[in-house]
Amino acid sequence: MLFGNLLDVGRDQLGFLLNCARTYGDRVELRFGRRRIVVFNHPADVEEVLVTQQRNFIKGYFYRILGPLLGNGLLTSEGEFWLRQRRLSQPAFHRERIAAYARTMRSYTQELLGSWSDGMVRDVNDDMMQLTLRIVGKTLFDADFQSEATEVGQALPAALHELSAQMIGPEFILPSSIPTPSRARLRRAISRLDPLVLRMIAQRRAAGDDRGDLLSALLRVRDADGSRMTDRQLRDEAMTIVLAGHETTALALTWAFYLLGRHPAANNQLVAELESVLNGRAPGPEDMSQLPYTASVLSETMRLYPPIFGIGRESVADCEINGFRLPAGTNVYLVPYVIQRNPRWFDDPLSFRPERWLDGLEGRLPRFAYFPFGGGPRLCIGQPFALLESTIILSSIMQQWHLRPISDQPVEMAPALTLRPKHGIRFQLERQ
Repeated sequence: MLFGNLLDVGRDQLGFLLNCARTYGDRVELRFGRRRIVVFNHPADVEEVLVTQQRNFIKGYFYRILGPLLGNGLLTSEGEFWLRQRRLSQPAFHRERIAAYARTMRSYTQELLGSWSDGMVRDVNDDMMQLTLRIVGKTLFDADFQSEATEVGQALPAALHELSAQMIGPEFILPSSIPTPSRARLRRAISRLDPLVLRMIAQRRAAGDDRGDLLSALLRVRDADGSRMTDRQLRDEAMTIVLAGHETTALALTWAFYLLGRHPAANNQLVAELESVLNGRAPGPEDMSQLPYTASVLSETMRLYPPIFGIGRESVADCEINGFRLPAGTNVYLVPYVIQRNPRWFDDPLSFRPERWLDGLEGRLPRFAYFPFGGGPRLCIGQPFALLESTIILSSIMQQWHLRPISDQPVEMAPALTLRPKHGIRFQLERQ
């Protein structure tokens, strides 16, 4: 078949992958055009790919699709270059620097809430996308993406839309040299983003000051040989952080509000914890350990709706994964969405039960039964940032507002690059 399983994936990607796991078990072989894809559904196989034999796997074809937007940033780069960039980027994500961003997270959240009123209907997915984009703009560039760089708010979603379409559309099996309307639209979106990002980098280089943002940290850090990142490297890392730093967090929050709206008992328990610990004040890094149920709500949300629902790799040389032979050049697919809904690892796996995380479940699970941030050496560098941001936004909103989902709206998942709600999710606002 010309398309192989691409048509099945295009019709219902997540349903198809879940059904494959139920029907064929822990290893499923698919065809995307002429490309062979092996889906691993067991945590032990995931660990082999991401940890034990990680040197034999590159990001591969799935991530080359992202190249036009993200360049050679942390998400897409390989080998020694990736290791150098990771080492150079790490100081920008030190705990003390991330903690300093809490003030921005709190103030921008309060600005959003200032625009809400009792009885208003909002698409909270749109609100979370705009809020987290503003936060990453301020913490990365010390720029307000609402007032100073509105071009980002228009061009980035357009680029993401085209990349998502190419993940599951005809472009997936076409050589990258073949022009298509979607690829042309992607180039136009990137041509709007690049001048803005490069201009900000040039201005900051000229100023030479440390504004306490991530770009300042990336500009100042030096490698062991004294070299610094070039403008192109800074552009690629900045674009990667903008994408990973706002899209995924916004989606985790959107799905959390959706689940809480459907589960009043969990909603009430969360509000009670926030009242007890925070008593109306805005949360900070020092409160993270005092909000176990809030953390459990986020963990359970990312179990059921992981923003990055699938992770791709490609084998460099022939190998065996727990007895399964994998030739060189084979694309493998690891799907948190499927593994994290497996009844072998989670009781009543389709139910939203935040309390399951309160008795040390994560420590009892197989290592990769739950991995919304990936794992191994390429564990998401922004995980502490994302968890702090999610906690601050969720707790700030839930202390003041009850979000009641509109009952007749269709809520569908649109999986491609990330796990978005297809039509957004609208809520009616009620003051707590």
